[in-house]
Amino acid sequence: MATVRVWNDAEADADPRVKAVFDDIRAVRRSDFINNFWRALANQPALLERTWADLKQVMAADGALDPLTKELIYIAVSTANGCSYCIHSHTAAARAKGMTEAQYGELLAVIGMANTTNALVTGMQVPVDREFEI
Repeated sequence: MATVRVWNDAEADADPRVKAVFDDIRAVRRSDFINNFWRALANQPALLERTWADLKQVMAADGALDPLTKELIYIAVSTANGCSYCIHSHTAAARAKGMTEAQYGELLAVIGMANTTNALVTGMQVPVDREFEI
């Protein structure tokens, strides 16, 4: 259960700052769907504006990483952080960007392997090889 109110469209339309962000989300994503994350952030319009601007710059802008790769990284980090909402949201986004079931299976294998080796090296406090240092 949410700890904050999740705004509906009528509430969002009544607040010009929230409406502007929601309209931009719809335009950028080419979808009428506004997910609950943004609807929860609407309780704090300044945080909503800042978070959307930052996310749009990182995830929606053209860059060296293609959109699917960005989503795969987001899934991996969300898994490491234990964020169920973000895992679901970005898995859906990755599928919409063309992620196949084979790619998803391999991604989960990589995440699992990284968690295993990270735990081992952390527990053993293995020193970093000089060759790996920049």
